[in-house]
Amino acid sequence: MIELRIPGRGLLRLRHLVCDVNGTLALDGTLIDGVATALLALSDRLEIHMLTADTHGGQAAIDQALGLTAVRIPPGGEAEAKASFVRGIGSDTVIAIGNGANDGAMLFEAAVGIAVLSPEGLSGEAASAADLIATDIVSALQLLERPMRLVASLRR
Repeated sequence: MIELRIPGRGLLRLRHLVCDVNGTLALDGTLIDGVATALLALSDRLEIHMLTADTHGGQAAIDQALGLTAVRIPPGGEAEAKASFVRGIGSDTVIAIGNGANDGAMLFEAAVGIAVLSPEGLSGEAASAADLIATDIVSALQLLERPMRLVASLRR
């Protein structure tokens, strides 16, 4: 668990990290360099969840590389499915990371939503729903390694 006291927001007890896969953790179906190491470093404090429509068909290799099993999101209604997943595990305990239009609702539902600017882009929906925008996924995950950076950016 990562516990943060953010002035103007209160105490957050984050137990879950929910990440979109394609465009966020992976590019064109291949895991982005540095992601596996960063996720492993966080796995002792957060339960890690991956949500994907497996657009590029490479999720089995990503699952194997990370030692995790992604939740497959069926086509159609992806945004609501991702938001529903976050609600189901307890929105107030979730930090979510994504970049796509179908990630916006998930980022909004989470206690902390981080949108990442990736080579795939950053949708307006994700950017407007997020609490914070990171320049790339590794930088976003490093915020969790050094959570006082989140406090500094999110205090009101």
